[in-house]
Amino acid sequence: MISKNVFYLSLFPIDLLFFGLTSCQHKVPKNRIIVSTDIGGSDPDDYQSLVHLFLYADTLEIVGIVSSPPYEGRKEHILEVIDAYKKDYPKLIAHSKEYPSPKQLRSVSAQGAIEPQEGPSPTSDISEGAKLIVEEAKKKDSRPLYVLVWGSLTDVAQALHFSPEIKDKIRVYAIGSWNTVQDTNARNYIFEQHPDLWFIENNTTFRGMYMGGYQEDDYGNETFVSAHIKDHGTLGDLFYGKKKDIKMGDTPSVLYMLHGDPSDPESSSWGGQFIKTEHGPNYWTDMPDPSLVENKRNGAKTVNKWRKEFLTDWKNRMDILK
Repeated sequence: MISKNVFYLSLFPIDLLFFGLTSCQHKVPKNRIIVSTDIGGSDPDDYQSLVHLFLYADTLEIVGIVSSPPYEGRKEHILEVIDAYKKDYPKLIAHSKEYPSPKQLRSVSAQGAIEPQEGPSPTSDISEGAKLIVEEAKKKDSRPLYVLVWGSLTDVAQALHFSPEIKDKIRVYAIGSWNTVQDTNARNYIFEQHPDLWFIENNTTFRGMYMGGYQEDDYGNETFVSAHIKDHGTLGDLFYGKKKDIKMGDTPSVLYMLHGDPSDPESSSWGGQFIKTEHGPNYWTDMPDPSLVENKRNGAKTVNKWRKEFLTDWKNRMDILK
């Protein structure tokens, strides 16, 4: 299923759509998102995903970027990417007036919890990042607030614990797997105490970002970065300096917002397709269908089947920065 927004925009020439010149662009509400990221921790792929997100920042309303556990990732690492974005901003804003200013992105960046949750429920003081989630969820806005979790679920657990009334307004898309291991208590608190939360738990589907799919010519994990990211602005150089090949395991959460119907996890999208379980009315996870398995990862083919399409789309945006 394709979202109404995607269908509506597809009526217009892609060159006009991409460069933000259609008069209709403002008529389509942007999806509101908060990203919770462990950027600066032990895995450099969050830098990659944040660079990718910022290239699409004109198509989404980014209302929060939260530094979450584990390890040594901090807000300063978010600001490092925003500093690179600032240097490329003149080229970006020349092509689309919808790109947020670096000042705006800094204003919605927040430090989340530093340590994982200690017990079965949150007991520490609510973090700045969790407060931001609560604040944005309580705003009078008819749109849902999508919380894309690239690190631990610690701040989301705090937000739900201290303000459970926000539950009807937020939709969580979490990259699990290793992140869940880093704060299992927070994940289990959400899973067990808030079974009615709108919640996509992506434990293996995200692997389709870099496993399988079309990897011929310059679409390989290394060749794509060398050809289309390196020497493409300060953001491209930052990406290449952190990691010289595609991993970007958190990026499917962004791709999910870009192509498809975000309100329907069971429909096909760039960011994966998920199955509802009996856990609760709004809980989805990786599809176990054997035909969708890639390298023993359930559901990964629901992402990698789109690899050429989403990488080509990203390449076109990176070309702005050449």
